Order: sequence, then C-alpha cells, then structure tokens
Amino acid sequence: MSKSILIVDDDREIANLIDIYLRNEGFDTDQAHDGEEALSKLKSRTFHLLVLDIMMPRMDGMEVCRRVRETGSIPILMVSAKAEDMDKILGLMTGADDYVVKPFNPLELVVRVKTLLRRAYQYGAQSSPAVEDDGVIKINELTISKSTHSAEVDGRAIHLTSTEFGILHLLASNPGRVFSAEDIFQQVWREKYFESNNTVMVHISKLRDKLEQEMGRKLITTVWGVGYKIEI
Repeated sequence: MSKSILIVDDDREIANLIDIYLRNEGFDTDQAHDGEEALSKLKSRTFHLLVLDIMMPRMDGMEVCRRVRETGSIPILMVSAKAEDMDKILGLMTGADDYVVKPFNPLELVVRVKTLLRRAYQYGAQSSPAVEDDGVIKINELTISKSTHSAEVDGRAIHLTSTEFGILHLLASNPGRVFSAEDIFQQVWREKYFESNNTVMVHISKLRDKLEQEMGRKLITTVWGVGYKIEI
C-alpha cells in the first residue's frame, strides 16, 4: 500500500509542484492550504508524513507542528523561506524531523521524504543483548518496542518523533557504547554528516527532556568531546 502524505502550504503553486513530484513517485497525496485545514484533515484520515510550510494564514506551521506532536509521532518535513540557523533549530525543537529551505529542488524534497518514511516505518538498528526476543528493549521502567515504534514508562506513552525514536532505539540497543554526533546522524538519518551540523544536538536535547520528564532522572549521558550513551 502506498504511503499517504499531506502537503500543507498556502502557496497553491508550490503545493501543486510538491504534489506532482510525490505522486510521480507513487505516493498518495492530499493538500491543505492553512493550518486549521491541515489539523482537520489529520483528524479525518491517516497520513504517514506531513510536508508543512511554516508561514501560513490562520495558523502557522510551528503551531500546527506543536499540536500534532501533542498526540502523534507522524514524520514532519518543514518547508520555509527562512534559512537562518535559529529558524531551523526552532523548527526542530517544535517537533519537526527535517527542514527544507525555499527555493528547493523538488528532487531533493522527494529524497528527504523517502528518507523520513524509511526511518519511521522501516528503521532497524542492529540487535544486541539489550534487545529481547520479541524486539522489545526494557531499561528499568522504560520499554521500547521496535515493532510498534513506541516507548513507554510504566505504561505511559512517550510521544516521540520518528527521529527521536530512532536515536533512542540506537542508543538503547547498544548500552554503554558512546556514539558521536556523526555516528548518530549517519545511522539514523542515513546521510552524510557535516561538521557544522547541530541537528543531532537539538534532537538529543528534546529527547532527553521528554525522557527525564517521565522518568524523573537522566537516561542519556553526554560524554564531553566524544558523544552520547545510555548506561544501564
């Protein structure tokens, strides 16, 4: 079954352009042209990914992203004319999984969409002794399920983005091992890492906050100058 994608952009020409390229790749697409319409469509049917413009009338993309993240972990690719690093960081901290700046190459956007979908629905880190036979990882009160792409603390769901889950699953599958930002980026994003890229730091920070809020303690440890690890 083809994956369904909701394209949200008040510029109908851009929305139509994205629509054409994604449909040519076999995706099932729909469009919304403001934030409120997007939330309405997300409630009425299931989508596998959201392509979300930031600057829109009635409700901007940041607010849409925040509301979506309150209840779900659908991958979100943000699209914006703002290219400054702080805008990218704010988008990621809001809960987006990736970010494309206008004007963009439609083929690049398609590649990023495919990467997010692969990461969200086919992600598979190598097994280790921390992983049980049924694919479930248990670290004290934390349970991580690869098959359902979910994490719980004492039965309470932690709402993670697909990227946050990928990072958590990678670290939890290899307890005690330190992963550099480059290691994490290449294994989770499956893309070449650039030295100035602070994307991993942003996602680690957000993931750490969510885990600490539920667990009441720090799970992901920073090894300064080296990387990140989970110690059990």
